[in-house]
Amino acid sequence: MVKSNKMKEMPVNKLMIQMGIPMILSMALQAVYNIVDSAFVGNMRSGSEAALNALTLVFPVQMLMVAIGIGTGVGTNALLARTLGQGNTKKAAKVAGNSLFLGIIIYVICLLFGILGVKAYISSQTVDPEVISRGTSYLRICCVISFGIIFFSLFEKLLQATGHSLYSTIGQVVGAVVNIILDPIMIYGIGPVPEMGIEGAAYATVIGQVASAVLLFIFHIRLNTEFEHGVRYMKPYGGIIREIYAIGLPAIIAQALMSIMVYVMNLILKFSPSAQTAYGLFYKVQQFVLFLAFGLRDAITPIIAFSYGMHSKKRIQDGIKYGLIYTILLMIVGMAITEIFPGAFATLFNARQSREYFIKAMRIISISFIFAGINVAYQGIYQALNGGVESLVISLLRQLVIILPLTGIFSIFVRNGQMEVSLIWWAFPITEIIACLVGYIFLTKIRKNKVESLS
Repeated sequence: MVKSNKMKEMPVNKLMIQMGIPMILSMALQAVYNIVDSAFVGNMRSGSEAALNALTLVFPVQMLMVAIGIGTGVGTNALLARTLGQGNTKKAAKVAGNSLFLGIIIYVICLLFGILGVKAYISSQTVDPEVISRGTSYLRICCVISFGIIFFSLFEKLLQATGHSLYSTIGQVVGAVVNIILDPIMIYGIGPVPEMGIEGAAYATVIGQVASAVLLFIFHIRLNTEFEHGVRYMKPYGGIIREIYAIGLPAIIAQALMSIMVYVMNLILKFSPSAQTAYGLFYKVQQFVLFLAFGLRDAITPIIAFSYGMHSKKRIQDGIKYGLIYTILLMIVGMAITEIFPGAFATLFNARQSREYFIKAMRIISISFIFAGINVAYQGIYQALNGGVESLVISLLRQLVIILPLTGIFSIFVRNGQMEVSLIWWAFPITEIIACLVGYIFLTKIRKNKVESLS
């Protein structure tokens, strides 16, 4: 019960740092997967521009798979932490087991899409046969061997819910190192390994994900001793699954909306393949920064959820306060890096024709990071306090309701030659500022209705 005492008694500001740093590193390394792939693919001896475009087009599906895995994990995380806070270890075992049952269902769906739907999806965004061929090959591998990323996402959240966030980071580090080592070997062909190009990048990625999942499974069995493990707990319980998705569904939708947003942006930018590629490359850099906020959010949610389960008003308020302060500090650092070094990132990706578009996108969109980070923290707070609807509304505003109409309208002026492509990038800061204002109103309401009313 040492971990439960830590969640119960350690000062919240220290607890958030102790839990948050490993989670931040874990999410940053998750973003590294995509950056590393793009960097190595961008420096291929031939066909690098088409390969980079292909990676941009497959990215929404990769994000969607991660969204479903992480969203299910978020629901499990909050429910498990709250259940342990209430001292109900029997239900905690069922929560963990049901999350793994859901992971199997998610993998079967991804597998079927990988076999049947990949080519049609890629063809909807481009008519370039080389891009279609490369994108189809890459995405099919990622879908067919997607069990690594799905179960990694679940075991990561199970460890985080019990205060073992350091071990989830170790698993992520191992996967990232495996991916980075295998990328040049399998993409360029080193030693006995043949040159596989973009398919090599896909294999390196999924092998790294599987390595992470296996290691976290071992940690889960050995370290999560507060509740029992076993196949019998994987028997589906409708009530527990509903509770998991009552919390996790908004997180899935939030992540899925990111996937939809990138897909629609690819369609909007279809008139300029260079702008399309530039946006895809920048989005991976943006993910790296925002994943820092996601990592801290994964500390905010269980801390506040545990405090909510034990009815500690002060610890909830401290969780909200320090969660927002630390998030803002992280986003200031991220914005400074992207504003100062856009050229270095363009060189890393060997952007070529996309370089100018990429640098302008980075300078403009990075203005939105502080507001985007606050919105992510808001969503973690809402999820911990059963505010799934509020979390969903913020996601809809950020990734659908405001951003897509704005970019669509701005693109009309660009296609007519009246404005440069850079006008489209301004839709991002405008969207995040509006969503942040709405999020503050929601936070005030939740504090009044759910925190102040606790006895």
